[in-house]
Amino acid sequence: MRGPGVTGARRRRRTRTWTRPRPRRPACSAAEREQRRRELAEAGLPFLVAEVSGTVAGYAYATAWRPRPAYRFTVENSIYLAPDATGKGLGSALLGALIEAAALAGKRRMIAVVADSDAAAASLALHRRFGFTDAGRLTAVGPKHGRWIDTVLMEKELEV
Repeated sequence: MRGPGVTGARRRRRTRTWTRPRPRRPACSAAEREQRRRELAEAGLPFLVAEVSGTVAGYAYATAWRPRPAYRFTVENSIYLAPDATGKGLGSALLGALIEAAALAGKRRMIAVVADSDAAAASLALHRRFGFTDAGRLTAVGPKHGRWIDTVLMEKELEV
């Protein structure tokens, strides 16, 4: 795998888009990334990487929605694409594979938390194409690029 890899795709996406508010923090180390993958694998949750010509173009994973046992069948998805990888069907490929892998892992519902901004319109449309429906809105919950943004909560029932 050549190029900046998973950390680079996330760093470029986080600093240039409105997809989801997150505090700025240093990129995680290779050891931290490996630890996250290991924890997800131990929990039976997917971590998928899309490569184009040997370079990481994006990745997706599912994490527990909440830590309490009552929520053990619900996961939240995260999808990151390198800026030059958008509009090529990689988001669809990753989300489709992620939904399937989560269902096969025995999960019943997937949650998406997406910023409600013009830049996130493609992410909202992607999730809707895969059958996610709006479940709610959180108003002005995250600062990004000097302003407060809303997030849209979306959900999808998973089928095996």
